[in-house]
Amino acid sequence: MDDVAIEREIGRYIKKLRQDQNKTQDQLAKAANISRSTLSLLERGESGNLKTLIQILRVLGKLELLQIFEYQEQLSPLALAKEQHTKYRTRVRPSKKKTDTKSKKSNW
Repeated sequence: MDDVAIEREIGRYIKKLRQDQNKTQDQLAKAANISRSTLSLLERGESGNLKTLIQILRVLGKLELLQIFEYQEQLSPLALAKEQHTKYRTRVRPSKKKTDTKSKKSNW
C-alpha cells in the first residue's frame, strides 16, 4: 500500500468508529478540540497529523491502538541473569570491620 491508500484506510476507520458510536462529526470534533473540517479531511484521507489522530482516538476510546508503538527494551540473557542475581539477596552478613589489635585498649 502506498501512503495515500494508508491515509484513506485510517480515515475510513475513524469514520466507522465515529458512526458506530453514533457521534456526528461536529460532536467528535468538539470533543477532540479540532475543527469539523479537519475531521472531515482526515476521514477522507486528505489531511491530518499525528496529534490530531491521537486526539480523535482518545475521544473514541481507542488510544490503546497506539500501544503497538511502545518500545520494550530487551535485555541479553547474561544481563538478565546478572540483574536477577543482584536483585534478590538470599543472605545478609554483618560487615567485617578490620580492627587494629595493637591500638585496642583493654578494659582490664
